[in-house]
Amino acid sequence: MRFFVYLIVFFSFFDLFSQLPIMSPFALSLGATTFLAGLVIGTYSLANVFGNVISGFVTDRRGPFIILLIGLFTNAISLSLYSAVDAPWLLIGVRFAHGFTNGLIIPAAFTFLANRAEPEKRGKSTAISGAFVGLAAITGPAYSGIISSKISTPGIMLINGGIMVLLTVFAFLFLRSFQRSQKKGAKPSENEVRALFRDPGIQRAFAGAFFLMFSQGVLALILPLKVEALGFETKTTGMLLSTFGVVAILVFLLPINLIFDRVKPMITLAFGISLMGVSMLLLSRADELVSLFTTMSVYGVGFAFLFPSINSLLIDSSSAASRGRAYGYFYAFFSMGVVAGSYVIGALDLEYRSAFTLTGIVLLVVAAYTIYGLFKKFTTPVRQ
Repeated sequence: MRFFVYLIVFFSFFDLFSQLPIMSPFALSLGATTFLAGLVIGTYSLANVFGNVISGFVTDRRGPFIILLIGLFTNAISLSLYSAVDAPWLLIGVRFAHGFTNGLIIPAAFTFLANRAEPEKRGKSTAISGAFVGLAAITGPAYSGIISSKISTPGIMLINGGIMVLLTVFAFLFLRSFQRSQKKGAKPSENEVRALFRDPGIQRAFAGAFFLMFSQGVLALILPLKVEALGFETKTTGMLLSTFGVVAILVFLLPINLIFDRVKPMITLAFGISLMGVSMLLLSRADELVSLFTTMSVYGVGFAFLFPSINSLLIDSSSAASRGRAYGYFYAFFSMGVVAGSYVIGALDLEYRSAFTLTGIVLLVVAAYTIYGLFKKFTTPVRQ
């Protein structure tokens, strides 16, 4: 059952990552400007925010089973709507439906996994879930980037929708026994939920989630355009995005993953987001294939350190009764990060060097904020 939930996590992120090499070129092919292409990318994640928060509330009150079924089935329907798109503004509407329905899935799935993780192994457990995200980051962009030369973007979305239909059927068969046996836990009080946002660990988990996906939003919008400007084929974007996933999976699954249970998550968080910031700065200057792939490898190491760190901080700083909402807000910050990344860079109309430089500086500032919080924690005197 646990492995099947990992599969749900995998295909939900596969759905996300498979869009990265193809969505902004698809929007431009419909006559969209760079700004509208940014709206197309960001609208998906804006809708994700609403889906994430609603999923968190329902998960805490009813358990993950119902919301997983609804999310998977409605996501399959929304994916089929791409076939009817023939204008940029219509594409934005479909992106909203797609983002909302996908947003229902992830918080429920991660709450299921977190509530069954042994406390002393929660770092390794989040690394394994991160490996499935990394695997999606490898296969998703490569899959869509390569087959986009053979079938249209709506065709790719239809294939994804078929996968979601199968997951809906298997979720009903495999997880309904969990629904029957599940005991309802105590509902979180308003004070407990508000306390989530006052906890330093939660604050940094949310910040890490936001800026991780801020960088992803920039990559989704700018990297395909940079690759085209350098004269490389569309599939090169997919290969570059898959590279960071390969590197991340190696970190997640090799014995180095023990570091996530032995080192404080704030330290690994700061290290990971610093590497991501450096990679953005390097990407702004990289013009050759070798340097592009090397830079995306550095980004992959940073991603691999950041993702388990923010998940561990979330688990450590929330109770089982409020964890659904915690993950709902957590992935809402994920979604808002992509919105901010694609909207801000699209609105500023920056060329790729400036876009990647700005992103790198922002990530390094967040790393400094995390280190400052850790230093302050160790130096603040204990009140008697």
